[in-house]
Amino acid sequence: MAEVQVEVEEESGVCINEALTDDELRAILAKLQGDKDKEVFGLVCKRWLYLQSTERKKLCARAGPPMLRKMTARFSRLVELDLSQSVSRSFYPDVTDSDLKVIADGFGCLRVLSLRHCKGITDNGLVAIGCGLAHLQSLDVSYCRKLTEKGLWAIAESCCDLRRLQLAGCRSVNDKALEALSKNCHNLEELGLQGCTYITDSGLTSLVKGCQQLKFLDANKCNNISDIGVCSVSMACSSSLKTLKLLDCYKVGDESVSSLAQFCKSLETLIIGGCREVSDESIKSLAVAACSYSLKNLRMDRCLNISDLSLNCILCNCRNLEALDIGCCEEVTDAAFRGLNGDGSKLGLKILKANNCPKITVMGIGMLLDSCNSLEYLDVRSCPHITKAGCDEAGLQFPEFCKVNFRDSIWEPDF
Repeated sequence: MAEVQVEVEEESGVCINEALTDDELRAILAKLQGDKDKEVFGLVCKRWLYLQSTERKKLCARAGPPMLRKMTARFSRLVELDLSQSVSRSFYPDVTDSDLKVIADGFGCLRVLSLRHCKGITDNGLVAIGCGLAHLQSLDVSYCRKLTEKGLWAIAESCCDLRRLQLAGCRSVNDKALEALSKNCHNLEELGLQGCTYITDSGLTSLVKGCQQLKFLDANKCNNISDIGVCSVSMACSSSLKTLKLLDCYKVGDESVSSLAQFCKSLETLIIGGCREVSDESIKSLAVAACSYSLKNLRMDRCLNISDLSLNCILCNCRNLEALDIGCCEEVTDAAFRGLNGDGSKLGLKILKANNCPKITVMGIGMLLDSCNSLEYLDVRSCPHITKAGCDEAGLQFPEFCKVNFRDSIWEPDF
């Protein structure tokens, strides 16, 4: 880039910085595709570095108030800022309310802010964010444990165009925060509530009165949620909901799954692991519902009332299913895998977790492989009748890139 500038000056006698305006240089910068090319652009001279900085849209940083103030001057058009702390250890100094005040005052174009594991921030910091960043669309304050409904109410009242909010691990968050979202944030599409144990059916019911565009709801380990709350979500967000996570919500049962089957025609991911009241009855209704065509990921490990009947129904009807977890479903046997290729078509299954299923044998895995050539990961840990030696002896042919986990020896994918 610097060589080009020299050549232009030598041939025309005109400095490129004199010939081009800031807007014209920004237009050139916008044409560069890769981040590396954009960094090289900034190495030409101080003016180009300044323009490159002001056009930067994303930044991940660890900085206190003095450095943040310098950053607000340099990166004035920043759209996305990530100040998240490490899961295993916090950087020093931690992000504080003072930092959030600087951000709110200096980054007027900000739309996405991530503050995961920033343990030092309080409601006062969120109040500052709400006052200064009214156009914020995405906020992640997962595991910021000092936050309460007071700070979230300030965000909801001011940031009315909020689309994504992650509150995982914010243990003090309660139903009042969801009421504020319902009242003000009607465009909300993604909400993470994992581990927010004070959330109840009342909060979910209030939420979906105003937030009916939800596509993603993570309520894992919200153990005060029951069928009442889930049914209200499925009815209010029937046309939009694609992902619902209810891991270890032990009060959730057949009524919830049946309601999802009836109303949510675009459901792609359903996690009901540990929901022990779920039985064959509702799983069969899910298999024959309209969402059977859209369902890609189904986790129902530790659903002890699931048997061959409903599992076979899922495998036969949900032909676009890619990931299935039936771990610890102790009543499932080889019969669940019979007749899967009756119409000649193959399953699209890529991940099957069947650990701790004592009644499944090598024969069942063989029937699965006969009807599925897309498998990439198979978990058969603690299945006493399935061993590597047994599979080899039976002559089972796994897909070329399939990883089989017999005893905790390989990486385990999540969904």
